[in-house]
Amino acid sequence: MLWLDPDPETETERPLYNWDESPHQSIRTRAAQIRATAKCPVTSKPVQFVCPYSGIPTHHDEEAWKNDTQYHEKETFRKLRMVNLYEHDLKSGRPLHEFEFPGPVPLEAMPAFNSWDQFLYTRDFPPMNTEFNLAVATHVLTYPMTIASLLHRFSAYQVAPKGSITLEGLRSLSALRYSLYSYLENSNSGESGALFRERPLRIFLVGARLEAMVPGFVWKQMTYLFPSQKFEFHFIGPSAYFDHKTKQFSAVDRPHGRPLQVRYDDQITLHYHTNYFNELFDTGDLFPFDPYLDCFFLFHPGFRYVDEIHWDKSLPGLLESKCAAFVTGYHEQALQNEYSWIREHPLFEETDILMEPTENIFGSTRLDLIDHNPTEVFQTNSHMFGFRGKRYHAIKT
Repeated sequence: MLWLDPDPETETERPLYNWDESPHQSIRTRAAQIRATAKCPVTSKPVQFVCPYSGIPTHHDEEAWKNDTQYHEKETFRKLRMVNLYEHDLKSGRPLHEFEFPGPVPLEAMPAFNSWDQFLYTRDFPPMNTEFNLAVATHVLTYPMTIASLLHRFSAYQVAPKGSITLEGLRSLSALRYSLYSYLENSNSGESGALFRERPLRIFLVGARLEAMVPGFVWKQMTYLFPSQKFEFHFIGPSAYFDHKTKQFSAVDRPHGRPLQVRYDDQITLHYHTNYFNELFDTGDLFPFDPYLDCFFLFHPGFRYVDEIHWDKSLPGLLESKCAAFVTGYHEQALQNEYSWIREHPLFEETDILMEPTENIFGSTRLDLIDHNPTEVFQTNSHMFGFRGKRYHAIKT
């Protein structure tokens, strides 16, 4: 067992285990997965050597580890050390008081969206006394709070040039907020405001994977911020439904391709579609789309990876809907890859950018690594940008 030197980022000294010798089988299995799939960043040979600072297999041998100047100059080992600590903390068996979430927002309360600390404090969450507490809570809350932080009227994201929201982005967000807050505008005039609440606001999570595993009580933290609005969360993609009985992602077995619908309460309904978005779009099952009542979120879509052919087929439908779509990435470079795919796509001339690439205020604070490339460290929903199909087509003269 390895031990950390005193670290200003941690309140107490914690044991740091070599992943091959972890007391938890799942972590030992993950170490074996790294050895089986990862290649050394220096020699391109299989990973065999365990970094003595992080306890995680990272290189082929000690010589390669010493020669990896980038690894040492960027102090990647410090981040990997935190990955190790986070993993063992989560599996330590300690009581997870971080999941003792607060209830409805009091009428006199005004949640703050400038940072995790301010939001958790103003929403009266349990104290996050350590970075380990914060990592556990933000790892699941990042999904609903990324959405809420954009839609809420007190959003901290500003319009250019002071911020990352473009003029078109302001128009799209204003349309959604008009629906979310129409009751405020109509309260003085005596109107009911029912026109914009005759159906729930739909949030489409396209290419859903881990976010589809987030339970309803976590999504409820978002909807507490919009108490007068009903929501439908539509998880779309072949990995959009996790069967807890079989412990694996599986297709939804419903007649005529209908989604599995789970009603959490009067305000939230969860819909699980295990088709690709382009297939649902072609059948017309989701029509009509309304920019005032619909929006898309693509968490880590991986436009350039194995599903690129499906994203190519899905992009026309996303643009045709004219609804706002927001994309997140694991880190700045990952988001730039997603952003460049959109900008280099033949359909970019039909696209408006709603939000320039920026750091996500409500990205997860928990560090993790990619098993097939263990020196690449990431944080869920670290950065994001937004786009939408052009509302008006240019006329050539």
